[in-house]
Amino acid sequence: MTSFMSSIRIMPGWRRFAAGLAAAFMMCSLLPGTASAQGIRIVSDAETEAMLREYSDPLLRAAGIDPAAVKIHLVNDRNLNAFVAGGQQMFFHTGLITTVNTPGELMGVIAHEIGHMSGGHLVKRREEFENMSMPVMASMILGVGAIAAGAGDAGMALIMGSQHLATRSLLAFTREQEASADQAGATFLQRAGLSGRGMLDLFATMRDQELLSESRQDPYARSHPMSGARYSALEARVKESPYFDRKDPPERVHAFKMVQAKIYGFLDDPNVVFRRYPASDTSPYAHYARSVAYHRTGQLDRALSELAPLLQQEAENPYVWEVQGQINFESGRVEEAIASYTKSVSLKPQDNQLHLGLGRALAARGDKASTEKAITHLTTAASRGDQPYAYYQLSIAYGQLENIGMAELSTAQYYDALGRVQQAKAHADRAMRQLDKGSPEWLRAQDIALQPPAKQRS
Repeated sequence: MTSFMSSIRIMPGWRRFAAGLAAAFMMCSLLPGTASAQGIRIVSDAETEAMLREYSDPLLRAAGIDPAAVKIHLVNDRNLNAFVAGGQQMFFHTGLITTVNTPGELMGVIAHEIGHMSGGHLVKRREEFENMSMPVMASMILGVGAIAAGAGDAGMALIMGSQHLATRSLLAFTREQEASADQAGATFLQRAGLSGRGMLDLFATMRDQELLSESRQDPYARSHPMSGARYSALEARVKESPYFDRKDPPERVHAFKMVQAKIYGFLDDPNVVFRRYPASDTSPYAHYARSVAYHRTGQLDRALSELAPLLQQEAENPYVWEVQGQINFESGRVEEAIASYTKSVSLKPQDNQLHLGLGRALAARGDKASTEKAITHLTTAASRGDQPYAYYQLSIAYGQLENIGMAELSTAQYYDALGRVQQAKAHADRAMRQLDKGSPEWLRAQDIALQPPAKQRS
């Protein structure tokens, strides 16, 4: 799992009481009303993101949305949750992937979130929130004035009443959008020739979660309240599809379970992994998870021995070779890592992320020829535009070649991808002094250097 941590910038909210309403629209976006400065921990994994893309693209096309225009992000969070944000971005928690039982359930969530995206719910919800802001703020000002004049009870009533009415209004608006996203999602599943049974099964679980105390509910259940009427409407819509009884193909189920095992292996405590997948379990999923857990505990031989049967059974699986490459590289076995990563890239050269591992390993050799090869692969990895770590590795590789201009440009692109504008501009300025004026590289540096200081990222 090639991973890095970064932050998704969250726009500041309008006034303190907005924080109390944040949960009402987290299921749909990170909107200006989300009064939180806390970042989201993004991780990157080629295998998991390829699976999410495989599930999402047919549904996006069914919704009339160009899949290439939609960015998919993986959030390192154990909670079952997913949401969409401005700029056609979809976020999926690792906890969602490990909690759902079938690919169909995960596709049901994706279809629902695409329903929000296609319905323009982000913009509509922002407008609804802004429409409420003026009368609510007016009531709050009147309340503060009443308190200052000595009418404390009346003032507090005005303040609390305005917040209560705003919350009720927003929740009613939200419930309408959720039901609309259900119906749209069911339509997209049918257009794509997919069953909505998984969507129905997962949402039935969410309905049952509402019987739990709020502290025990998954965030997705809290932000997507499932009323009986809403569930019944979804059930009727899903069951009328001619594809309702269509099952997930065995190969899709297998790939899904492999992703779950990898996430457990990388993100759970190793002792938890060994209990979940005891030595008596000889399934490919157990080997996969245990290999990563042994690697994380520094047991290289055991990690590689767990991968050995997988490499025989799934010799054409690029992601198993990628994991072997990562285990070798992080254990200081650079040549073995290069061999594993090379095999991975040869099996799926169109997956840009696989090039990242190979580029990093080649650069670790330190000789000029290997570093030049590394730059080719790292440039391919960076071409997605959302891989900050690829730019970081490019800066190191160019530095090894003493190409200071490109090293500075890569560093600027790294900070720019993270949304750290001031650092990006500083390195871009230095890059422009080293690069040939008017060259494509110089122009890229200029674009970063001239961006507004207060640039915000979704």
